[in-house]
Amino acid sequence: MQASNQIRESIARVVALRQTVADQPDLALALHTVKHMQAQRFAGTYQDLLHSASYAACANFFLEELYGAKNFAERDAQFARIAGALQHTFPEPVVATAVALAELHQLTEELDLAMALNWQLQPGLPDAQAYVMAWRNVGRRDDRLWQLNTVLRIGEDLGQLTRKPGLHFMLKMMRKPAQLAGLGSLQTFLESGFNHFAGLARKQGTVSSFLDTVKARESSWITCLFDTSAPACVTELSQTLALVGTNKG
Repeated sequence: MQASNQIRESIARVVALRQTVADQPDLALALHTVKHMQAQRFAGTYQDLLHSASYAACANFFLEELYGAKNFAERDAQFARIAGALQHTFPEPVVATAVALAELHQLTEELDLAMALNWQLQPGLPDAQAYVMAWRNVGRRDDRLWQLNTVLRIGEDLGQLTRKPGLHFMLKMMRKPAQLAGLGSLQTFLESGFNHFAGLARKQGTVSSFLDTVKARESSWITCLFDTSAPACVTELSQTLALVGTNKG
């Protein structure tokens, strides 16, 4: 399948899932809660990186663009609209990264919705306990591992793309045309990812170190959420979520 069609199909699936949720207010609330908790869990897990002079920019990019709870509808629509142009304008490695991002987005939305549907079956439980139970009821361990590996691959790709001669200049030249064409949200995402990883790539070994940290901590969470006794996992998740509130205070 052509890259442009893969992107469009993934985004179409996300739009369909989004419409399903829009028609069910209670489900929409459960989905928002799941996404918010995941963003908080990420923030708690990576407190050190989010406040590090070296890694804060990339950690925040991951939090906001890959783990965040914000609405990506505008960016998705723009992404689907220029899928064909993307395939013919950018070099193959950029297109491959775009396809991976679209497929990751689709799977993430599917898993989050499955979590939200299970969340609704557990009214009145503390959030951390409801989350662990929903995770285990959904299962799909292979999909969780694919999700993590794809996040890491996108990070690796962004680190490699910063070394492509002329790519940064091409992105800057696209800024005005993108805004005029109503593609500002997508342009911001592309430039932001490139710039954050370019800054990291200038320091030898820091991209690998960042991604190795993400791999180790996310793998640990996957193991905890699937295999650790439920009470112990709930305690660990509660403590991690509390770190965010403590830091804000």
